Amino acid sequence: MNAVVTGIGLAMPGALIPSDLTTGTAVGAAPVDPAARIGKKGLRHQDRATQLALCAARDALNSAGLMLGDARMSTQRGGAPVVDAELLVPAESVAVVVSSNFGNLDSVCEVVAAISADRGTRLISPVLAPRLSSNVTASELAIRFGLRGPNVMVCNGATSGLDAVHWATIWLSSGRARHVLVVGVEPANDVVRQLVGHDQPLDGAAALLLETAKAAAGRNAPALAGVDGYLRTGGLADCVSALAGSARAWFAPRNAPASTLAGVLRHDLEDRWGPASGALGVLQCAAAVGHFAVGGDGPVYAVSGTDADDAVAGLVLTAPVHTAAGDTVGRP
Repeated sequence: MNAVVTGIGLAMPGALIPSDLTTGTAVGAAPVDPAARIGKKGLRHQDRATQLALCAARDALNSAGLMLGDARMSTQRGGAPVVDAELLVPAESVAVVVSSNFGNLDSVCEVVAAISADRGTRLISPVLAPRLSSNVTASELAIRFGLRGPNVMVCNGATSGLDAVHWATIWLSSGRARHVLVVGVEPANDVVRQLVGHDQPLDGAAALLLETAKAAAGRNAPALAGVDGYLRTGGLADCVSALAGSARAWFAPRNAPASTLAGVLRHDLEDRWGPASGALGVLQCAAAVGHFAVGGDGPVYAVSGTDADDAVAGLVLTAPVHTAAGDTVGRP
């Protein structure tokens, strides 16, 4: 089974298109304003991570040709909420997997602090309850866009983003889904800053739309990159040596030794955008699409985690192949 990326969405400060991820920086860039992107209605009680994920997911679904509309929410007479979005494929065929290690941590800490201060739940607003579930972001994406396929939230440490992409390929190969929306998102707030010990952690989201090459070809959807070769190991050296093929570029985890894959073009996204935690693997895949879009060759390695983490994950991304008819397919 050859999975391909057919859609990309970004909600990143200072990055509008995937190629910006390897040339831009969050320093000096204005934070993403979700209300300006998808309208403020329906966002009031959503945490920052969910708001960012909604923006990136909307763009990925639209760019892949699976949905039309800007997904702004309005209210009809009588109070029924309406979302300006038309799904062009069966709702049951689209799955969602979201990766975020810190997504709703600020909401949890807020409630815990309030309970501790009052010695009870008397002051806790009911509207906070949904935000306390770790899967709130994945669930909200499914609700907002009407996606009824499998729905999972991955919170798996340094490898979480690439693990989420792997889950997508499993669903595709098993026939559980025909299309999978993969989102990596992390918010920047005081709770996260204190936990990661960094003044400017990532405050953004990246989204991919994955499907099989056959499914993409069946609806004439151009492939932006091929996805293959996922693995997990206990160490960084073992991971990069086990990845198949000779890399032309690689996306490195933060603080990876300079000697790793010496001589191969290296991109350190977390040096540009701040510690990305669970969003890193998805962000790396989006940046690989940008690498291919400006003429970069493959294969490209995406690697998350170092020897200091519980595990290291790697993924191989390949450049799309242009056919005689002008279409693109993922290279097997």
